[in-house]
Amino acid sequence: MNTDKLIELAFYTLPALVTGGVAYYLFQSHFADQEGSRKWLLRKENQKQALPLRLQAYERLALLLERINPSKLLIRVAPLSGNKLDYQNLLIHTIEQEFEHNITQQIYVSDECWTMIATAKSTIIQNIRKVAASPEVDDANQLRETILNQLLEVQSASSIALSYLKEEVKEFL
Repeated sequence: MNTDKLIELAFYTLPALVTGGVAYYLFQSHFADQEGSRKWLLRKENQKQALPLRLQAYERLALLLERINPSKLLIRVAPLSGNKLDYQNLLIHTIEQEFEHNITQQIYVSDECWTMIATAKSTIIQNIRKVAASPEVDDANQLRETILNQLLEVQSASSIALSYLKEEVKEFL
């Protein structure tokens, strides 16, 4: 008789357990889906707010690259004296100031893009130093002339970095 009661109890309990298990599974999947939807909506909202900041950062970095482009830099920054080393230091100081002013923009761009920008800055500075160290360059005006003549032969590092920057903007727009 006890086994009959246990079997009867099992017949009532087993469907209740199966129904409870199915309900638990459905609620878990529903809550997981809702959590995923909330995260997606939050990410979408953050992207709406971050897009203008990112675009502004790309604009500022494009302006930086234009301002440190030797052809524009040499026209904008005139020598204060005829000494080529003073002019070299003035140019390098101007480039460093521009770079430091925009250094926080790196958080909005990819690491590769930032590396391209930093490399462009370093290459331009290195080129200015190399030309200034040349024995053929006697004064600040010759330094300007020599650097501008080199730009006619080779594309500047800032132009290459600017092209990379433009390509990166096209990728995420």
